[in-house]
Amino acid sequence: MSDLVGSGNNMPGPTGPQVLFTSVDEFLNWGRTNSLWFLQFATACCGIELMQTGCSRFDTDHLGMLPRSSPRAADVMIVAGTITHKMASRVRTLWEQMAEPRWVISMGSCANAGGPFSKYSYSVLNGIDKLIPVDVYVPGCPPRPEALIDGTEALKERIRKFQMFGIRDTEAIVIE
Repeated sequence: MSDLVGSGNNMPGPTGPQVLFTSVDEFLNWGRTNSLWFLQFATACCGIELMQTGCSRFDTDHLGMLPRSSPRAADVMIVAGTITHKMASRVRTLWEQMAEPRWVISMGSCANAGGPFSKYSYSVLNGIDKLIPVDVYVPGCPPRPEALIDGTEALKERIRKFQMFGIRDTEAIVIE
């Protein structure tokens, strides 16, 4: 009788059973937060900062962030850099090819609002949010790797609250 669940002996290890009660959403979200695979997609100077975030000094691998080359294997799209109107349809296609649930981080002033090029150039998209829904905005020109890591942590908090069949939080997070 001592090895049955509910017998009062819930000590970890070989002395008792290990039982965990949770919802399916919480269990899946725990896995999602610890394995954020992001799509390798960057333009201009923000791409260099994105690459620096994955290098040895900041090493996003220990955060569970792995770069993926295929949108079908990615959970997160990090839009880093200037997006032109010519490139916008390709970004939308890549976003549509990602499996649900999918999240978007907008990194840098150009991706957030067109940056310094939006005033004098007709070909620059004034914010990626006009094309695809954005979950987290990371400001800066270009933002430092620490800011991107803060944005990733904010995204993880959003993923922890995600409900598969509930109402999705549509309010974007802005890192300060």
